[in-house]
Amino acid sequence: MGKLSKQALSLWAKKENREGQELWLPLVAHLVDTKNVISWLYSHWLNDSQRQLLQQDLTASEIEQLVKFVGYFHDIGKATPAFQTKPSYNRDYALDDELTEKLLQSGFEKLAEYNPSSRSKSPHALAGETILENAGLNTFVGAIIGAHHGKTVGEFFDSQRQFNTYTSNYLLSDGNENLQAEWQKTQQELIDYGLSVTGFTSLEEVPQITQPQAVLLTGLLIMADWIASSEFLGTDQSQPMFPLISLDQGFTDLDMEQRFEQAITTWDISGHWTPQIISNVDQQYDKRWHFNPRPVQHLMSEVIGQIADPGIIIVEAPMGIGKTEIALTAAEQLAFMTGASGLFMGLPTQATSNAMFSRVDKWVDKLAKEENVSLPIRLMHGKAQFNREMKSLPNAQNIDSPNSVVVNSWFSGKKSMLADFSIGTIDHLLLMSLKQKHLFLRHLGLSGKIVIIDEIHAYDTYMSSYLKRALQWLGTYHIPVIALSATLPKEKRTELVKAYYRGKYGHQLEQTDNAWRDSQAYPLLTYLDGTEVKQYNQFPKPTKSQEVKVVRLDCDDQQLVAKVADSIKNGGIAGVIVNTVKRAQELSRLLPKGLPQIVLHSAFLAPDRTRLEERLQAAIGKGAERPEKLVVIGTQVLEQSLDIDFDVLFTDIAPVDLILQRMGRLHRHDIHRPTGLATPTTYVLGINAFGDYGDANEAIYEKYWLMKTDHFLPETVKLPADISPLVQAVYDPVTDKEVSEIEEASAQTEQAEKIAKRKARVYQIAVPKEHENLYGWLDRDQQGIANDDAAAEAAVRDIKETLEVVMIKHTPVGDFLVDGRNLTDVDESEIAQQVIRLPNRITPDIAKAIDELEKRTDKYYHNWQDSRWLKGMLALPLDERLSAELLGWRLSYSPQLGLQYEKDEENE
Repeated sequence: MGKLSKQALSLWAKKENREGQELWLPLVAHLVDTKNVISWLYSHWLNDSQRQLLQQDLTASEIEQLVKFVGYFHDIGKATPAFQTKPSYNRDYALDDELTEKLLQSGFEKLAEYNPSSRSKSPHALAGETILENAGLNTFVGAIIGAHHGKTVGEFFDSQRQFNTYTSNYLLSDGNENLQAEWQKTQQELIDYGLSVTGFTSLEEVPQITQPQAVLLTGLLIMADWIASSEFLGTDQSQPMFPLISLDQGFTDLDMEQRFEQAITTWDISGHWTPQIISNVDQQYDKRWHFNPRPVQHLMSEVIGQIADPGIIIVEAPMGIGKTEIALTAAEQLAFMTGASGLFMGLPTQATSNAMFSRVDKWVDKLAKEENVSLPIRLMHGKAQFNREMKSLPNAQNIDSPNSVVVNSWFSGKKSMLADFSIGTIDHLLLMSLKQKHLFLRHLGLSGKIVIIDEIHAYDTYMSSYLKRALQWLGTYHIPVIALSATLPKEKRTELVKAYYRGKYGHQLEQTDNAWRDSQAYPLLTYLDGTEVKQYNQFPKPTKSQEVKVVRLDCDDQQLVAKVADSIKNGGIAGVIVNTVKRAQELSRLLPKGLPQIVLHSAFLAPDRTRLEERLQAAIGKGAERPEKLVVIGTQVLEQSLDIDFDVLFTDIAPVDLILQRMGRLHRHDIHRPTGLATPTTYVLGINAFGDYGDANEAIYEKYWLMKTDHFLPETVKLPADISPLVQAVYDPVTDKEVSEIEEASAQTEQAEKIAKRKARVYQIAVPKEHENLYGWLDRDQQGIANDDAAAEAAVRDIKETLEVVMIKHTPVGDFLVDGRNLTDVDESEIAQQVIRLPNRITPDIAKAIDELEKRTDKYYHNWQDSRWLKGMLALPLDERLSAELLGWRLSYSPQLGLQYEKDEENE
C-alpha cells in the first residue's frame, strides 16, 4: 500500500466550526472509516441468511472484498473541485478559506476563482458513480455508489454523458488540460489506493451482482455511512465514535484501527438473537406461555417444524384458537432453520399493534433472559413514542447487565426497521413496495427477519397490490413469511402463495395438483416447501363449537335502542358494532338515561381512547368481574385486538368475514349467561331490502359484497364449522350466478378494483429483476413522505391525507387539557398526546386548513416551536364548552362521545 500524495491528503470529507473550533475530516479518513464499518457490519451484524443473500454465487473472499470496496469508494465523488469548493452549510467563509488554502498549498491551482454554475448537476454520490464507471467499473456496482444517499440515478443515466457535459465539475476546467491533470491524477491515486486496501487489482475485476444483491448492499452501505459519519452516539458527546479533528491535524495523525475499534465498541450496545432448536413442541408452549398447546396449535407447530425449505406459511384457524402462539413458535423454528435473527410483525391498526407489542415484548424478554443478551425492540407507528410499555423499556445505553428487552435509540426514524424485533402497522411492510428515498434500509431490515402478517384478510385491493409486490421481494430474499387469518378467501390464499413463489423462483407457479387452491378445510395450514405447495388439514373436530342465531332487524334507530335495552332487561352485556362514528354517537344519545354504556371508536383523543379500551377490558375482558348491565357501542375498532365478550351482538351489515370477526366477540369466554341470553344471537342491521343497505353502509363497503353476504348469511351460523364455507361462498365469483340482480353491483366492484390496481402501480417498485442494475429503480418516486408517517400511510392505504391537531381548552383564565389540567402543570410530551385526526370532510382543502391552524397555533402557542415534542404540531383551541369553529364547521369534543362535527347553519 503506497503513500498518498499531499493533494490526496488535503481533500476534505466533512468540516464544521464548533463553538469557535475549526474542525475537518480528511476524505481518505472517512473512506477508510466507512470501509472498516461496513466490513464489520457484514461479518458481525448481518446474520447468516443475509450473508448468504449477499454472497450468492460469489466466493466468501469475493463478497468480503466487494463489501469493503463499496465502503471505501462510496464518497470518491468528493474528490472533485465541485465538492471541494462547496461552501459550509452555515456559510463559515473563514473555515472554507482555510481548507481552500490547504488545497492550494498541496498543489491544486485556480480554486479561488473557481465557481461552477452547474455544481448541483453533479452531486457527490452521482459524481462518484460517474468517475468509477468511466474508469472501468461495471454499472451494477457503480449504481450502488450513486445510490448511497438513498436515491438511484435515472433509468437513462449515462456516466460518460454526465462527465462530458459537466467536465469542469470533475476536473476544474472544461478544456485546460494542465488544470485537469492534477484532479485526474489525484482521483486515480485514490482509486489505486482503494483497490489496494480492498484487495482488487483493477476496477474491471470487481464482480457484477444481481439487482436484489445491489438493493441489500446499498442498504448496508447507507447504514455504514451513517455510522461512520457519527461523531458521537446520538447527541451524547461523552460517547465518541468518529470525531472530526482540528485543522492542524491530518490523516497521518490518526490511528485508524484504534479509531474504528472505539467507535464500534461505543455503537454495538445491544445483542443479537441466536435462535435455538425446538425439539419438543409441547414443552416449548409450556416454557413460553405456561400452558399446553391446543390440538390445532400442537399439530400446526409440529408440521411447520418439519418443513425442509420454508417459504410462505398461511395459518387459517378460528378466532381465539391461539394463532399468535403458533406464529411466534414458528418464528423460532424458522429462524433456527434459516439463520434469521429477528422478527417483524405487521398488524392492521395502531390499536392492534399496541396490543400485540405487549405480547411480543414478553416473548422477546424470555429470549433475552435465556441467552443473557439485550435484544432491541421497536414499536413502529405514528404514535409509538407515546406507548407506555415502549416508554418503560430501558435504553440500551443505560443498562449494565444484559438479559433484557431494550430500546436502542440508534434504531429510530428511518432506521427503525433495522432493530432486530419490530412490531407495527402493516404499512411498514407495504412501504417495502413504495418508491421512496432510502427504501434500501427497509429492505435490509426486513431481509434478516421472519415476517408475520396478522389479519391477512383485512386488506383491500389497493393495499393487497402493495402486499403482493412486498411478498415477491420477500420471496426473492428467501424470507419466511407467516400469514394469519380466521376468514381468508381461497382466491386471496392463492394470490399470496403465487406472489411469494414468483419472487423466490423468478417464474410463475406451475403445479399439476391444484387442489390446494380450492380447499375449504378448516382449520387449514398451507405452506410452500421448496417449489411445492403443501397443505395440512388433519385436525380433530373442535371440542367447543357454538351455533349463533342470526336475526335480520329492519328498524329505525329509536326501535333499535329499545330492542338493545330490552335484550338486557335481565342483565347482560350488549355489543353494538356500527359502520360509522357518527352513527355510534347518535345511538349513544338515544339510549335510555341510566343505562350504563361505553362508546369506542377512532375519533377520540389518544389518552381517552386508551382509557376507554382499558375500562372495557376491565369490565368484559377475560376473567373480568362483569357489570350487571352494559351497552358497548363502537365501530370496527371492536372487531380487532380487544379480547372482550358480549352476551348479545347487534351489527350493521358488512362483508361476511367482518361479521364473522364480530361474532368472535360473542360468547367468547366460558362463563354463565344472563336469563334470555344463553343462545348466542347476532342481530344484523341496515338491510332495508335485498340490495338496499343505505347510503352510509354502501359508501364504506362495496354493495356487491353486501349483497353476497346478505344472500349467503344463514339464520344459524355454526362456529367454527361454517367460517370457511361462508367466506368462500361470498368471495368466490363462481357463486354470483346464485345471487339475483348481482350483475350491476359486480360490474361496479370489478371496475373499482381495476382502478385501485392501476392506481397502486403508479409508485410501486418493479418486480425483482436479477439481471438489471439499479438505474431507474426509484424513478417517479412518491414525494413528501420521507419524514411523514401519516403521508406514507396514506400512500399505501389509498386514503386521503388528513390533519392531526392538538386539542387545547383555551379560556380567558388560561389553557388546559381537555381533562381540565392546566398546561403549565403538564409535561410537553403529554400535551403532544392530545391529538386527534380531523375527518377529511372537514378539511378537503388541506393547504387552506393548515394555513388557518398555523395562524391559531402561532397566535396562542408560539413557544411550541422551541419544543422537541410540539414543534410543527397544529393546535385547535377549544372554548370552555370544548367546541370550535373551523372552515365553516362547528366541532365539539366529549370524553364520552369523542369528536363531533356539523356544518354551521350559516354555511349550509
